[in-house]
Amino acid sequence: MSSLLTKIYHTITLSETNDILTVTLNRPDKKNAMSLQMMAELINVAKALKKDRAIRAVIINGEGDTFCAGIDLGDLNNPKNAIMGLYELLKPTQSIFQRVCLIWREVPMPVIITTHGYCIGAGMQLALACDFRITTPDCQFAIMEAKWGLVPDMGLTQSAFHVLPVDTLKELTMTARLISAKEAEQLHLVSHVDDSPYEKAQALAEEIASRSPDAVLASKRVINHMTKQSFGALYQEKMWQLKLMGGGKNRKLAIKKAKDSGVQFLKRQFS
Repeated sequence: MSSLLTKIYHTITLSETNDILTVTLNRPDKKNAMSLQMMAELINVAKALKKDRAIRAVIINGEGDTFCAGIDLGDLNNPKNAIMGLYELLKPTQSIFQRVCLIWREVPMPVIITTHGYCIGAGMQLALACDFRITTPDCQFAIMEAKWGLVPDMGLTQSAFHVLPVDTLKELTMTARLISAKEAEQLHLVSHVDDSPYEKAQALAEEIASRSPDAVLASKRVINHMTKQSFGALYQEKMWQLKLMGGGKNRKLAIKKAKDSGVQFLKRQFS
């Protein structure tokens, strides 16, 4: 049994079967929206997995009727958290928002994510950072940040590189459009569509676990190296998010437009 299972978590649950670890987002009352505490707990699990030589694969899923409805804006906008959020965007290294996604590319075993209901915003960026994405046929997906006048800043420049063509990524990011699982599969946004995604993920994890764990690790490292971007790309995510949040009148209008489609934007402020 992994030592991870002896620790107490408040926003996620862990279980293990045959050296396959399941990490479950467990805030169903909040549609598994990512709070800062959930991000910290996911990062702590991934850090422990980087040192674990027994776990052969990881499955991430969500409790309740939605995989993940994005960032918990109520939690993030809480005055006690707002300063921390600003610091995370200002510091020179990866922000907690980038780290919670990109760290899953670093763990030495495959990470399979299973989605249902909605996989939007932070949930979509987490999914893109995993090795495989398996979804129910009725799940809907979106890179949602533009709806709120923001830009994806959770490592999308790293995780989506070579997963999606650039024009497709631009279209999904600029429109914030919800798409179906069928369209997501056609765009290669997801790996498989299945009525029982968790069982499909278990079968894939067991198949991979039948191979040499060193060969599996080497495969992940070599292929991920193909999509490794410079730190400058991650810096751009944070720089533009700070601009939009700090001086963006159109960002405030975007929030209003989410409730009133008649709201009109101002001329572009930035060049």
